[in-house]
Amino acid sequence: MKFSYQFSNLCGTVYKKGNVVFTADGNSVISPVGNRVSVFDLVRNKSYTLPFENVKDITRLCLSPNGVLLISVDEDGKALLINLRRRALLSRFNFKAPVRDIKFSPDGRYFAVTHKKQVHVWHTPGSQVEFAPFALHRRYTGHYEDVTCICWSHDSRFFVTGSVDATCRVYTLNPLPGYKPVTLTAHRDKLINVFFANNSLDIYSVSKDGTLLHWHHDTVDRPIVERKRKLVARKRKAQPADSGSNEESDGSDSSDGGDEDGETQTVAVQVPKTATVPKWYLTKEDKHYFLQDHAKVVCATLHVASSILVVGFTSGVFALYELPDFTNIHTLSISQKRITTVSVNSSGEWLAFGSAKLGQLLVWEWQSETYVLKQQGHFFDMNVLAHAPSGNIIATGGDDAKVKLWNTSSGFCYVTFKEHSAAVTGVAFAQSGLAVVSSSLDGTVRAFDLVRYRNFRTFVTPHPVQLSCLALDPSGEIVCAGAQDSFDIFMWSMQTGKLLEIITGHEGPISALSFHPTKSLLASTSWDKTLRMWDVFGAKSHPDVLSHGSDAVALSFRPDGEEVAVSTLDGQLSFWDASTGRQVGSISGRLDIIGGRLSSDQITAKNSSAAKCFTSIGYTADGTCLLAGGRTKYVCIYQVAQKVLLKRFCISNNQSLEGMRAMLNSKNMTEAGPRSLIDDDSESDVEDRLDHSLPGVTKGDFSFRKVQPEIRTKCVQFSPTGRAWAAASTEGLLIYSLDDRAVFDPYDLDLDVSPESLRQVLAERDFIKALVIAFRLNLVDLIQEVTESVPVDDIQLLAQNLPRAYLERFIVFLATQLEGTRHLEFYLRWCQHVLNAHGVFLKEGGPGLMTAFWALQKATTRHHETLSKLCDGNKYMLEFLDQAMHHRVEEAPLGALEDKATVTPMQE
Repeated sequence: MKFSYQFSNLCGTVYKKGNVVFTADGNSVISPVGNRVSVFDLVRNKSYTLPFENVKDITRLCLSPNGVLLISVDEDGKALLINLRRRALLSRFNFKAPVRDIKFSPDGRYFAVTHKKQVHVWHTPGSQVEFAPFALHRRYTGHYEDVTCICWSHDSRFFVTGSVDATCRVYTLNPLPGYKPVTLTAHRDKLINVFFANNSLDIYSVSKDGTLLHWHHDTVDRPIVERKRKLVARKRKAQPADSGSNEESDGSDSSDGGDEDGETQTVAVQVPKTATVPKWYLTKEDKHYFLQDHAKVVCATLHVASSILVVGFTSGVFALYELPDFTNIHTLSISQKRITTVSVNSSGEWLAFGSAKLGQLLVWEWQSETYVLKQQGHFFDMNVLAHAPSGNIIATGGDDAKVKLWNTSSGFCYVTFKEHSAAVTGVAFAQSGLAVVSSSLDGTVRAFDLVRYRNFRTFVTPHPVQLSCLALDPSGEIVCAGAQDSFDIFMWSMQTGKLLEIITGHEGPISALSFHPTKSLLASTSWDKTLRMWDVFGAKSHPDVLSHGSDAVALSFRPDGEEVAVSTLDGQLSFWDASTGRQVGSISGRLDIIGGRLSSDQITAKNSSAAKCFTSIGYTADGTCLLAGGRTKYVCIYQVAQKVLLKRFCISNNQSLEGMRAMLNSKNMTEAGPRSLIDDDSESDVEDRLDHSLPGVTKGDFSFRKVQPEIRTKCVQFSPTGRAWAAASTEGLLIYSLDDRAVFDPYDLDLDVSPESLRQVLAERDFIKALVIAFRLNLVDLIQEVTESVPVDDIQLLAQNLPRAYLERFIVFLATQLEGTRHLEFYLRWCQHVLNAHGVFLKEGGPGLMTAFWALQKATTRHHETLSKLCDGNKYMLEFLDQAMHHRVEEAPLGALEDKATVTPMQE
């Protein structure tokens, strides 16, 4: 099995902090998600996350006017230069100070960056990899406090800045004769944003207290002194040597214009002149106020072409104004929390809003007042996840009492269930994929219908308990949940919703439940250091008790059901034979899962006993390897037969999270605690610093954090297709998948196997031989070229003669192509003829071919759902048109129909 898993997408989080920007065409929105960047395509309904990370959480994004270069800057001012079209990292750079704003000039030649009280202008790097791509153009000073915003003029000659000192300053990119930077002072609070008007040098400035000022532009002739160089002839005469002195001439020129012994000298002469320079002024009619019930302005943006101003407030309200008349178009409330950022696309139709406290990203079409995109991750931590049998849907549950369904192809959450009233502790799909079941600390188990998207069944316990885990029978008829306070296991019927049995016997909280894939066995682990195997439908009343040396925290059955793995609190992975109850092996993973230190830790991570166990484990699709994750940044894959570590994945490098650093710096420790945990943000509002949680509450308000979040991997699971795995972590839902195009893995290669020989054989129309050569080279592009060169009438013959050695790999290739090909019928014919010709062999192939089958089923199921909706829509539309035509014919007068039916030869 190949383990070239690469980071594929980040689904569980859509926005965290910073600003969002639209692409140049206005069809996609770019959002900072922690220390990563996600791109949401609003037209194709897909999303992807760039495969590189900043050091800390991203605070500013900036896209070049041509949409090629993207600069992302984190909290400490460390930046990444990205080629967005190629999704390639070009360079890393450190601005050496936190960046509040960064903007490209309209001509794309420069970009300006705030640097505390200064503004630095840099030359725009190229789109290729360079040794030193960043070159400083000039530094600009003049503000007394930190600069907060920047805006360029339409001709890229001027730029205006706003500062915390409530002033604006207008600079020129290059020195202008007679011009000195102008300071505009009329605000009483810090500047949120400043703008230049369309094709004009008029300036709009917005302050935090809700004031908008319109600064008019004018020109004035200002006297300047220009220094010119003038050539002056000076004459020197030779003096006698004995005189001991030299005499200079009076400087007058001779009539003939010079002398042989004379010389020329350059002197400066001041020439008075005048120059036309810009100036700005303000009148009483140019002061406007938003008046939003004491709500303060958080963000603002201006669509220059249409002169529409969009303003977001702390109350979750946003307003649209038409400038310069300050006409309110509409005012709407989209949230109860503050709007952190707002952006408008190039056409001015779509508005993007981000709320850091809610982790919400919205795209609003203001003309039709409809949502284009409305996405939100889990409000707090993501606890559990489960793959659908088809592999294209992932269900997640979090501490916010919500169950969300994510589409792995698009990366979007398409439904959210809010019926639970406490944290969700378990989710599971029915074998049919038409229902998902979840358990919660509120003491209920709920079943949701994935066709009508409703809660169709609720399972309750006889007395209030907190359910900590969930298991669903392979047939989908039995639902089991374990309690963490009464130590019982509750069993319900899915059809009737009645409680069938209460299983007792554990002496500690139930940590995990799992059904045997083929038998009527239920496995349960508990903090009482035991694994118990219950015969649910049999006559055996007493379970098999398998003892461990420490508390058992997780378990997983192998797909064939012959083996069960258990993770314990001491970092051990124990493997048991499910039939005999005999231990067949163990793995010590304490050293493999060691992570970083917390900011308050006094000892190293190696010597700490915390976070040295796997809290979630899962087998691969073929059962040869085990995936394990815990309370660290690492996810490990073990080879079960050899009991060795095959690969260790680091799910995040975000230094803004706790538990990332291997070593701590002592200078960051103060008498009040770690420096990173001290709230020294003097600019935050008073209402933001108030703690409304009740005394004794540990979690308090979900939107209020007193400490940094800690990196954790709460749940891991392989996809049924075996080509991807997902992890529920502090960062969100991370998906890792195989990238076949990035791997050159030749199989049975010799000198006669080459792309040139393949194309030569293909020209001779020997398709079987060409296909074998392509598989031996194992290059996807070549396999695709050969497959699509086969005539449709010859597919059946070639499928019958396909060598069985390449059969599994060819099915995986067909499944991969079906995901995004335009030749749908062509590849479906290949699938049909391959399965018809080799069905018996594939049926006897065992679990090794299950990965290929699941991948093929996932691809065909997705296309079936899409086409069925399209066909149903066309069917109903045709029926409507047919009925409308009949109704029109019935209502038409008979004479009119005869007139229409009578056609003369001349009319023809």
